[in-house]
Amino acid sequence: MDATAVVRIEPWSEGDFDLLRAANTPELMRHLGGPEPDEKLAERHRRYVASSANRPGAGRMYRVVLTDGGEAVGTIGFWESAWQGEPAYETGWSVLPGFQGRGIATAATLAVVAEARAAGKHRYLLAFPSVDNAPSNGVCRKAGFSLVGECEVEYPPGRPMRSNHWRLDLEPQETAQ
Repeated sequence: MDATAVVRIEPWSEGDFDLLRAANTPELMRHLGGPEPDEKLAERHRRYVASSANRPGAGRMYRVVLTDGGEAVGTIGFWESAWQGEPAYETGWSVLPGFQGRGIATAATLAVVAEARAAGKHRYLLAFPSVDNAPSNGVCRKAGFSLVGECEVEYPPGRPMRSNHWRLDLEPQETAQ
């Protein structure tokens, strides 16, 4: 079975604030500095809505929706970033607790890889899960990212976090003939 068939990704909209709030739990935000206060969550929602405008090549935020039943079960996106002076896309995701362990994050990540590849602006898609976040590191591995190594990032800004640096080449790979 095609793992991507279990979910679809839909552009973030004004009506998705409750999904963002549901993902703002101590359990889900443990590796990201903890839950955000309401005003920060509202700011994040506004950024996500703005990013869902069709801005070719700039990236986009999405809600992760089960194809069977249409329930929104997570968030994912890709956005322009730079790592060590090189422009790239970066990605991140969250799947609500009751839906974890089913391949949903991997399927959504594969869908985002396709979107980032189609956007065609940057060669690489990067991810920086905490070294302690085994499930997200597993998603990177299953989605075809290569582990570059450990690094330190700030997330949220001002809070150092030991992360794994994962990279996926978005350029089409030539097949041997």
